[in-house]
Amino acid sequence: MSNDEKVVSLQRNKKHKADEENVKNNELVYCSFCGRPNTQVVKMVKGPGVSICSECTMIAVQYLILEDKMPTGEAQKILDAFWSKV
Repeated sequence: MSNDEKVVSLQRNKKHKADEENVKNNELVYCSFCGRPNTQVVKMVKGPGVSICSECTMIAVQYLILEDKMPTGEAQKILDAFWSKV
């Protein structure tokens, strides 16, 4: 899997075209939370001035769901499905 397939860009603004070209040219994109490059994570989501890897995203989702201490059945199914594939 090439680096450009591992980075999902959420940027819609034309002025960020250069950033998209850098990703296509296999430039490293770093997670703004953990600092790992896109070559060391499953996926990376890139927004204007910020990026987050799939692992940090899952940690954030788990925190938000588990903060109430009782995830819904549907949320628990999603978490179970994700962690069974890892």
